[in-house]
Amino acid sequence: MKKLIFAALALATFAIAPAVQAQTKMVGGAAMYPTKNIVENAVNSKDHTTLVAAVKAAGLVETLSSKGPFTVFAPTNEAFNKLPAGTVDNLVKPENKATLTKILTYHVVAGKLSAAELWAKVKAGMGKAELTTVSGGKLTIMAKGKKLYLVDEKGAQSWITIADVNQSNGVIHVVNTVLMPN
Repeated sequence: MKKLIFAALALATFAIAPAVQAQTKMVGGAAMYPTKNIVENAVNSKDHTTLVAAVKAAGLVETLSSKGPFTVFAPTNEAFNKLPAGTVDNLVKPENKATLTKILTYHVVAGKLSAAELWAKVKAGMGKAELTTVSGGKLTIMAKGKKLYLVDEKGAQSWITIADVNQSNGVIHVVNTVLMPN
């Protein structure tokens, strides 16, 4: 009987493993496991150290570790480097926590929206769609060729460089520019 149970567990493990592995993506040199939450994965990405530091400074670790689900448009270190010199250092100061929180939550949409769902919204909207962020701001999503672009409230554009990085509490889409609310 024990051998039968062991065999059944082994078979189930081998049947599930390819599905989990197929969903695992590499971001910033690290595997992003769909069984881990947004924060647990992001801390391992070498491309998101600035974002992780900002999330910690804003006190959003607990929120982004919660059940969600969330769709996060995650700017890379390179995206933060596009900001004027000193901007990030200034934003992570305790006295600027409210501003930092507003910027970071502007990158988050409630619910889990896959790239396919974002494309469907763009198609249904005749080329663009509007998303409401957790901060209450608006992001416009549109297609240019085979890429999905986000347009912030100030008119700046960012494109999704890595889509559908599935998490246990949502999905991350890596973006190449920090999005700014009004």
